[in-house]
Amino acid sequence: MGERSAFLDAVAERVVVYDGATGTWMQTQDLSLDDYGGPAFEGCTDILGVTRPDVVAALHTAYFEVGADVVETNTFGAFAVPLGEYDIPERSHEIALANARIAREVADGFSTPDRPRFVAGSLGPGTKSPSLGQIRFAALRDAYDEACRGLLEGGVDLFILETHFDLLAVKAAVIGARRAMAAVGRQVPIQCQVTMELTGRMLLGTEINAALAAIDPLKVDIVGLNCATGPNEMSEHLRHLSAAARTPISCLPNAGLPSVVDGAMHYDLTAEELRDHQRRFVEEFGVQVIGGCCGTTPEYIQLLAEMAPTLTPAARTPEYEASVTSIYSAVPLEQDASFLMIGERTNANGSKKFREALLEGDWDTTVAMANAQIKEGAHVLDVCVDYVGRDGTGDMDEVASRFATQANAPLVLDSTEPEVMEAGLQHIGGRSLLNSANLEDGEAPGSRLDRVFTLCRDYGAAAICLLIDEEGQARDVEWKLRIAHRIHDLAVNRYGLEPGDLIFDALTFPLSTGDDDLRHDAMNTIEGIRRIKAELPGVYTTLGISNVSFGLSPAARHALNSVFLHECVQAGLDSAIVHAARIMPLNKIPEEQLKVCRDLIYDRRDEAAGYDPLAALLDVFAD
Repeated sequence: MGERSAFLDAVAERVVVYDGATGTWMQTQDLSLDDYGGPAFEGCTDILGVTRPDVVAALHTAYFEVGADVVETNTFGAFAVPLGEYDIPERSHEIALANARIAREVADGFSTPDRPRFVAGSLGPGTKSPSLGQIRFAALRDAYDEACRGLLEGGVDLFILETHFDLLAVKAAVIGARRAMAAVGRQVPIQCQVTMELTGRMLLGTEINAALAAIDPLKVDIVGLNCATGPNEMSEHLRHLSAAARTPISCLPNAGLPSVVDGAMHYDLTAEELRDHQRRFVEEFGVQVIGGCCGTTPEYIQLLAEMAPTLTPAARTPEYEASVTSIYSAVPLEQDASFLMIGERTNANGSKKFREALLEGDWDTTVAMANAQIKEGAHVLDVCVDYVGRDGTGDMDEVASRFATQANAPLVLDSTEPEVMEAGLQHIGGRSLLNSANLEDGEAPGSRLDRVFTLCRDYGAAAICLLIDEEGQARDVEWKLRIAHRIHDLAVNRYGLEPGDLIFDALTFPLSTGDDDLRHDAMNTIEGIRRIKAELPGVYTTLGISNVSFGLSPAARHALNSVFLHECVQAGLDSAIVHAARIMPLNKIPEEQLKVCRDLIYDRRDEAAGYDPLAALLDVFAD
């Protein structure tokens, strides 16, 4: 969100109309191979900005003449990945800059003081998917960065990152665009559009709610749909965006579904039909940005431009739901009937089986363990590869690259090293949790908190925040709350995060030692949860439950963990890191065990009667 933009002002005031297809128009121009600079560049439309600037200027003129507010630069493939198919990846900056300058000049010629015309710097998804391992995230991000610099230097008013089918590529594009803006010293809005297939999902299987859950925290300015289908097939996806998106919505459909007629691409939707669909989208779903994609020509855009001034977008009151998501589907952080279960078994420190698979490079076993936990009821998976003497970034690279597409659950990237977390983030198209941020080494630049919150901001992740400061792990309630408030204020005021991006771990300590000074720790944790929820509206809470029973026999641990979890949920706990299969409903725990567990949690010792709940617990589970 840069300085106030005239483009965003226009979107707020009226329905804004984009241009139509570039390729469809170019096909009417009878261009020769010489126009492209020779046979090697046949089909490389982007290069026309260098070889035939007059043709590109005529394209933009044709759309402005019929009333478009915005034209897209002729740069859909003007970055190193698609240009690599023509062996010219190094010409990205030159081609992006040339095309942006042409569009800027034409737009300025049509602009008037009361009706500015805008240039959107267009970049598509490219020809390689990072989620499918066809290109590394960093290489794709850097390719977008370079093209975006050329577009900015050429004078674009905004970026349109469009036709995306892989959420991981969306993140590479957004981060690349932001890096370019920082380098050039100019902030412009970002419009981000995904493509939904006839299956009702994106090409890799992503549902629209998962796409929005991953894109919303990236804080782009407009979210929408384009390409793949006509408007008819977009209706339900737009209905979801209308109900849930916190930004304005755009819709740039094809002219219906493509088919091949007499060897040429044919689109069956008329200009009048497209106009009627777009009217409904504006008046029913509150869409504010309309235009066309493949198959649409100036004739289509003219009808949209004539209609736009008469339209009033439906008022929207979006209900945003903070979620994490796999590349396939989203999971709300707030579970209606229960709590969010974070599976703890894919953790090298907590699971011998996982650690051994990691040490042997047996990646299939790690994936099988992930899917077994999902089957047992885990909503989210905790992934920790930290192990003494191992290269955590290499291990996370291997594990996250598989879990991202082979396990349908969001991930918690759990590490003491921010670079290990980032190695995971570079494989995950969905929205992850980072475990953890804390104040152990303070809050200065370069501190753990600074590095983790910067990753959250850049990649759109949420953070588990441990109540630890320079003095150590918070034990009493006031200490816990002091740290929670401090972390919350830093997150919101310094890093631009939201309360819903924060999940506080109120810390739990073993009740099994018998130490007098640990006897109140469970009560302090329960009260800490209650007060965090009351004093910091919108944040979430979590706990690593099994720590409370550390050192007890397995049977005693299952009972105490289950009872303690129940008490914490009653106090407002939203999520817990647990072994889902080992949590028992209270009605399955015998009354005697239930009582002694509660007595231990609430330190109900009776010295006069010689009753110590810890001794009683050990006794009850002695067999």
